[in-house]
Amino acid sequence: MTIISYNVNGIRAAIRKGFLDWLQQANPDIVCVQETKARPEQLDLEEFEKAGYPYHYWFSADKKGYSGVAILSKKEPLNVAYGTGIDYMDAEGRNLRVDFEDFSVMSLYLPSGTNLARLDHKFKFMDDFQEYINGLKEEIPNLIICGDYNICHEAIDIHDPVRLKNVSGFLPEERAWIDGFMKSGFVDSFRHFNDEPHNYSWWSYRANARNNNKGWRIDYNLVAEPLKNRMKRAVILPEAYHSDHCPVLVEIE
Repeated sequence: MTIISYNVNGIRAAIRKGFLDWLQQANPDIVCVQETKARPEQLDLEEFEKAGYPYHYWFSADKKGYSGVAILSKKEPLNVAYGTGIDYMDAEGRNLRVDFEDFSVMSLYLPSGTNLARLDHKFKFMDDFQEYINGLKEEIPNLIICGDYNICHEAIDIHDPVRLKNVSGFLPEERAWIDGFMKSGFVDSFRHFNDEPHNYSWWSYRANARNNNKGWRIDYNLVAEPLKNRMKRAVILPEAYHSDHCPVLVEIE
């Protein structure tokens, strides 16, 4: 079972850049998409079905052209959960989950802290999301949370940890939260297989950052501890150029 997470920074823009052709070539079983910035009625959904994904689920923000998550699947899930039931989270379309027989996959788009108000919002989201997941794990222990967490965990995950230590996405409080979140029962699948530096999943559009590999690793496939021994590989796919992010992949037996 191959699962890819991809913040596409606008699904319609990504499609214009060849996303659907790439999807057919990559051929994952499940794709978790973040930052769709579109409602299902704004898309030709048959295109996803022709690409091999007859089961596709969309959870959009109330605000048009903003946020939004989706999951594309080759196999029909037993259940689909739209949102968390927490009003302010669900208004921004940041969480979608599909349940299969012996595991569940979630597409998560955690807020960024672009200004002080949004940073406060981000911290509230992080705390409430942790509490939500703590409860959900009791019901669903085999959970894979894929998505854009908008946080670099360690210094190895960012191109300039010294100069960026006071920038949202690498603040000590954010790093402490994601560290605690992982230690609450999740494995960072990429780091489980790879301890090499200079592996990133997001690059600014400014200053030729991607060509110079001045990036941040903020996209994760976090795998619940009970599934740890079923992980076969996890890689980042920087050759996909449909967004300022690139896809991240995990394979589960």
